Amino acid sequence: MTLLNNERTLAHEVVEDSNPTNNTDFQTIINRRLNRRNILKGGTGLTAAAFFGALPLVGCSEDDDNSIAGNDDNAAIPAQGDLKRPDTLKFEAVAHSTADTMTVAAGYKAEMILPLGTPLNSGIEDWKDNREQSAESFEWRMGDNHDGMWFFGKNGNAYDAKASENSLLVMNHEYVNSSELSPFGYYVTQDNDAAPIFQNRRLASDVRREVNCHGVSVVELTRRADGMGYEMVPDSKYNRRITSSTTAQLAGPVAGSALVKTKFDPTGYQTRGINNNCGAGLSPWGTYLTTEENFLGVFARGQDASQLSAGDNYARERYGAVEDFPGWEYLWHTPEAKDAKIADEFSRWDMTAVGASAAEDYRYGFNTFGYITEIDPFDQNSIPQKRTALGRFAHENCAYAPVEQGKPVVFYMGDDARGEYIYKFVSKAMWSNSDIGGGLKSGDKYLNDGTLYVAVFNEDGSGEWKALVHGQNGLDAFNSVLPFNGQDEVLVFARAAADAAGATKMDRPEWVSVSPMTGDVYVTLTNNKYRGVRDDQPVSASNPRSYQSNGKALGNDNGHIIRWAEAGGDHAATSFEWDIYLFGAPSDLSAENLSQLSDNNDFSSPDGLYFDPRGVLWIQTDDGAYTDTSSCMLLAALPGKVSDGSMTTTSAGQSTRVGTSASNDNIKRFFVGPEGCEVTGITMAPDFKTLFINIQHPGNTWGAVAGGSIPRSATVMITREDGDVILAESFDTADSTT
Repeated sequence: MTLLNNERTLAHEVVEDSNPTNNTDFQTIINRRLNRRNILKGGTGLTAAAFFGALPLVGCSEDDDNSIAGNDDNAAIPAQGDLKRPDTLKFEAVAHSTADTMTVAAGYKAEMILPLGTPLNSGIEDWKDNREQSAESFEWRMGDNHDGMWFFGKNGNAYDAKASENSLLVMNHEYVNSSELSPFGYYVTQDNDAAPIFQNRRLASDVRREVNCHGVSVVELTRRADGMGYEMVPDSKYNRRITSSTTAQLAGPVAGSALVKTKFDPTGYQTRGINNNCGAGLSPWGTYLTTEENFLGVFARGQDASQLSAGDNYARERYGAVEDFPGWEYLWHTPEAKDAKIADEFSRWDMTAVGASAAEDYRYGFNTFGYITEIDPFDQNSIPQKRTALGRFAHENCAYAPVEQGKPVVFYMGDDARGEYIYKFVSKAMWSNSDIGGGLKSGDKYLNDGTLYVAVFNEDGSGEWKALVHGQNGLDAFNSVLPFNGQDEVLVFARAAADAAGATKMDRPEWVSVSPMTGDVYVTLTNNKYRGVRDDQPVSASNPRSYQSNGKALGNDNGHIIRWAEAGGDHAATSFEWDIYLFGAPSDLSAENLSQLSDNNDFSSPDGLYFDPRGVLWIQTDDGAYTDTSSCMLLAALPGKVSDGSMTTTSAGQSTRVGTSASNDNIKRFFVGPEGCEVTGITMAPDFKTLFINIQHPGNTWGAVAGGSIPRSATVMITREDGDVILAESFDTADSTT
């Protein structure tokens, strides 16, 4: 019997690596394109398009003066109060900090709300530091490790994208810190004579508690009486938890496929649970798009290769599920069956083929996870919809491009693992403004039928999107990577399909965000310890650094942010051009500080990414390489656009294109989190007066109850001390009505 106390279970730090292919990596030669696009010279006179918190952008043709997708630097869509993007950032940069407290820019207030364990309804006891809250009570408490989120304006009982007084705050819970949830810490019993996947067993109550701590929370908020920030509406009919036990519908081309039939649903249309929900997205019609990222970690696989086809075996291994794989530290499959409260409560997390057919076991339960899942927060009785047309992989977040009447809706996504890919989905249906507020029916229209693409970045600085469609790009029964017999197989095994299409490996593609000013698409590439180390991941123009710092091994330790512009400003186009917006680096790492960062704005391992409606880019970090100097942080930035910089050469001898150098005017550190944390999840109220971010796995006692010792993840609500809009000191608000 083993009792592990005081060990923090950090599942988010395990980055799955399962790409065995030798696909080229952005090649090694970049073309001369210094003058292919005009340089954006600051933000003077530019007006950002406004989402009003969630209102879709309705663009125009490139010939229209209001186009935001074209190349007109003065592109504009009227914004609430006509707030204009600033020329410079005028707040005082926050200094580096490794303290156990959070720090925000002068003139602002940051306060914690909705920490782990907060009851959403009365009748449930408050969180206590003894960790003895029942597993079942977490069906009505805030879950663990808050992540992506969105502020949904609420007017009466309806969604109102412009409303700021009342809202539904919807957020993800990515994973759990096991040792801080259980009364016994991280507790396992050991049996070395058992099958490898059952040599460590966990308590049923601990697993049940963790299952309930995953998923999504929906919380109604109302403006506080003092007008500063928000408070939860207790017992709201909208307050809701969606967990790893909640029934979810499979929708789109994979629904009903033999690849998703299980003992739970032999028809292949439903599964139980959403899991490892990381970044978030918004739909143009006003629903929440949550993402399933590290779903691999909650599943186990025993020895069953002989019972499966060669294709099934390869497909499992491509997602990291090799034989005798016990999962990560979750071990949800291990409690004794006699302790289950519902049928297959624990065995459903074991994908081992043990029955005569898929209808007798959970061999394909694994295939029912890894999707963009749509939730309508205003319909508390609705069933989450797993939108399979957008592919199955470790989704980090999902960002849509500005929508235009009569044109397709486009979503961008990253697969967060070393050497994985960037994707986009183009709907078959054409956008109609009448679908705003249409809930899951609008989702059925736009998300169940369309084309999934994967990105190929060419050596000359151009790029192309390869369609992942059965019968195209070699995706057929004769494919040498993995035979594909239909579109369901292409989507369930999207990684293998992308391999076959020749997609470009990237350094952990994470959050995606689209500029409301230029239409350029930005993606964080957090880091990659294998870059320039493994033969299948050499340095390249897009991933050009492999270096040593602080005695660490070669690799891309600090990450970077890449961006591209779709051809003709059309997000449905199949070609684009790219550059690297910013390189993360300590300011004193001169050979790798290619963006000329200073003490006021240096950062490492960019992760969260969010353009606010005015065109300010907010950058969050999830770092382990620079934390001796500074805890993870939030920065505000004023980007230009693709090709606004110059050529540079890394210490590895790789030539590449970098955007305009960082300065004290165009990027600054706005917030530093407490020691040990990740800063993640971000959204803003439509009146721009409140910014929400999340703090994951803080160290020391941050987030603990008064006098307690157990740290807790929580949401941080940031407001200006004078009640004005966020960054009001930087904006022209002469005509503002906010």
